[in-house]
Amino acid sequence: MSWRYLARRLAQVVPAVFAIIVITFAIIHLAPGDPVTAVASGNGDQEYFDFMREKFGLDRPLPAQFGTYFSNVIRGDLGNSFAQGQRVSTLIRERVPTTLLLLGTSLVISSIGGLALALAAARRPLGMVDLGVSTASLVGYALPTFWLAQLALLTIAFRTGWFPIQGMTDARADHTGLAHYLDIAHHLVLPALVLAVSEVALVARVARTGLIQEQASGYVRTAKSKGLSPTNALMRHALPNAMLPVVTVIGGRIGSFFSGAVLVETVFGWPGLGRLLLDAANTRDHPVLLGVVLVVAFSVLLANLLTDLVYAWIDPRIRYR
Repeated sequence: MSWRYLARRLAQVVPAVFAIIVITFAIIHLAPGDPVTAVASGNGDQEYFDFMREKFGLDRPLPAQFGTYFSNVIRGDLGNSFAQGQRVSTLIRERVPTTLLLLGTSLVISSIGGLALALAAARRPLGMVDLGVSTASLVGYALPTFWLAQLALLTIAFRTGWFPIQGMTDARADHTGLAHYLDIAHHLVLPALVLAVSEVALVARVARTGLIQEQASGYVRTAKSKGLSPTNALMRHALPNAMLPVVTVIGGRIGSFFSGAVLVETVFGWPGLGRLLLDAANTRDHPVLLGVVLVVAFSVLLANLLTDLVYAWIDPRIRYR
């Protein structure tokens, strides 16, 4: 990876960040619904509503509101919540670890599970295992995450009682130390598996296709003709080259991971950014809505940047002309 590639790729981030702030601010402020009425729950007279609009700066023209918000964001200030009165950065900072725990666990499950299924299928293309993996991955990718989360809640959590239904910890227990972390892990299993299903299917399909193509390449056939076993040829030669599209898919799907996390956190009551975003949408809490959307958008932007850099590092042929 050259410094020129790195510099040009970083230069693309600046206009993207500006566009994200402009579009996000416009969409949220032009959406129907009055935040002052929502925060007051309809209680209060016109004088009170006018006071609150002046207090929140909502009585100013939209360009003036954007100018103030943009200058504050550049300084790292996301403002205060209309409904809770706390700083938005504090609310987000409290929720980020729980969402990262859910996303990270699902990412590990989807990466390892998808590659394992692809390796099993690619050993004998068009065999029984390959057909089974192809069919299962097609079905898994087509299942909507929100529907799958509700199905898992009803058929596994309610029926069997093997996993908790809601939350991150058992509110009735007072676990400490290792028992506390085991309690979190127990609550994490079902949401993480549900969130990982579509990603396992996608990684399995992309990796399977890459492995089969690499196995048909001349260098893999040459390695086999020299006495290398099919399994060793698959693992030592085909797998490293087949990883390039898999890395691209995993990095490019971070945004979908976040949107899926919002749905999964809502169904399972997981106290992460998704729940914070949903609560802010219900109360028209513009600063919190803007803050969460911006953090998610910047995270996706950063993930795509890192994916491109890793891709260029793995394959030095990637260059800007």
